[in-house]
Amino acid sequence: MKLGYDLTIEQTQKLTMTPELIQAIQILQFNTQELDEFVQEELMQNPVLEFDRNSEDRAREEVTRTEELDAKACEKDDFDLREKIKEAEYDDISYKQWEYSRDSESEYSYEQFVSKDETLEDSLLLQLTFSSLKGDDLKIGRFLVEAIDDNGYLTMSAEEAARALGADLDKVEEVLDVIQTFEPAGVGARSLKECLIIQLAAKGLLDDTVEYIIMNHLEDLGENKLSRVAKVLGLPVTQIQMVCDLIRSLEPKPGRCFSSGNSVKYITPDVTVEKIDGSYQVITNEYSVPRLMVSPYYSNLARAAVDDAELNKYLNEKYNAALWLIKSIEQRKNTIFNVVDAVIRHQKDFLDNGNQYMHTLTLKQVADDLGIHESTVSRAINGKYMQTPRGVFEIKYFFSSGVTGSDGEGVSSNSIKSMIKEIIDSEDPKNPYSDQDMVAMLSERGIEISRRTVAKYREGLNILSSSKRRRY
Repeated sequence: MKLGYDLTIEQTQKLTMTPELIQAIQILQFNTQELDEFVQEELMQNPVLEFDRNSEDRAREEVTRTEELDAKACEKDDFDLREKIKEAEYDDISYKQWEYSRDSESEYSYEQFVSKDETLEDSLLLQLTFSSLKGDDLKIGRFLVEAIDDNGYLTMSAEEAARALGADLDKVEEVLDVIQTFEPAGVGARSLKECLIIQLAAKGLLDDTVEYIIMNHLEDLGENKLSRVAKVLGLPVTQIQMVCDLIRSLEPKPGRCFSSGNSVKYITPDVTVEKIDGSYQVITNEYSVPRLMVSPYYSNLARAAVDDAELNKYLNEKYNAALWLIKSIEQRKNTIFNVVDAVIRHQKDFLDNGNQYMHTLTLKQVADDLGIHESTVSRAINGKYMQTPRGVFEIKYFFSSGVTGSDGEGVSSNSIKSMIKEIIDSEDPKNPYSDQDMVAMLSERGIEISRRTVAKYREGLNILSSSKRRRY
């Protein structure tokens, strides 16, 4: 065996992730908000880029033109911006600064009409202003209102408030009693039990029996152990059931009917699916995709760069970056369109008939249909939404595992959950179905599933077990 150093030349092939390819992958996985933030940063860094304020047709023509220019650019190693400007047929007349016009308002924007919602603190301070409290009592009241959280509960005890204010404890208690008469009923309580008692007192439904049950057996009611409560109190189970129903009709978090003060968040669907002439068509939401163009203003700079090699190089770099960004955004839109089109072909029964007819669907199935990699499908559906005749769904919702039915076709977990909910909705409340009963009922429908899986799906629907659903 010979040991030593040799200098050899060999030819190999390998896949390299260029910065442009990395950027294209990032753009594909961005949701609408992230893409908009990314584009805003690029607009700040690249003076060649600007928003296309013209029609959507102009945007599509610009993308087609940039693709043609990019294809030509790839054929030549030596090119500059002046040649591209000439090929694009830009001239001095094409330059025009954008100005505000009423047409700009035609774009749909929630910011045009969403106003600030009233918070719980706003409501309580307003009621406090018109209350009978004056002077120092009003200051104590304002302090207590500001110590109430978004759920409507006082976050400190009366003793803590008295120490913080240097006030008399009895005076703080008196002011707190006034605040607890404010709307919504139950606000200012220091515990769930106190909150329920305040609401019942406001409705005139509080008696000694109900108050005793709340103070001593609230946990038993939560576990639906009504027989135990009835035995302790020596009352019929039906009467305890009535008390339980009354308590469950109350609001455990009286403050949640108010705004938290945070801005309202809306989902803008990336695509819309509509049924036209009996078939489902995918329509891209153009407003969810930034419309960019190369600024015609920089054609003047290109002409000025004739004798300035450094400026010419700078403009070439920015121009190429702009072309690639526009192309990547267009490619993102096309990929999402193709993925959604494949999804609705697999889930047509769901769109026609509802949740019970959703089929199992994996990333591999869609990837094989489109001839792309699974990771591309995963990035295309992450954080993207589509509007359908049955509502707005995250595209990821249509990808679900499941079991194989008796007919050999896959039944998705969402479909099974829908069946479980239907079974529970139709059960006798006095004799609810157990998980094992639902296993047998699903088996009759051709779905073989274990009791543990039924329990997991039931808990995923926030449905209690049969013992806690039983009514007396």
